[in-house]
Amino acid sequence: MKKLLFITVLFLAALVVNAQRTPVKTADLPKGITENVTKDYAGFTIKNATKVVANNVTTYEVVIVKGSTSETLLYDNTGKFTKKVTVKSGTTAKKEEKPAQKPAAAAPVKKN
Repeated sequence: MKKLLFITVLFLAALVVNAQRTPVKTADLPKGITENVTKDYAGFTIKNATKVVANNVTTYEVVIVKGSTSETLLYDNTGKFTKKVTVKSGTTAKKEEKPAQKPAAAAPVKKN
């Protein structure tokens, strides 16, 4: 019985240590996040936001929508954009994308 209790306590402790997720109102987000969404995702609105604290590091997950398009953006504790997470439709797997560099000008295509 003591072993079962010990294992249960360890399991619960592991759940608490992993990460704490707290919903955040749009108005309570760092200014950098709302500015980034306005500037780089024109036409999108913030659907919801979550503050995640794991290993004493705070990050924000922000879900934005425009029509039927939905994106999840990750920010650090200061509101700096870190990456975009793409969820493939019909799955629960996430594909992480790092911030994109500005694209180079495309080379002209020659037609024969």
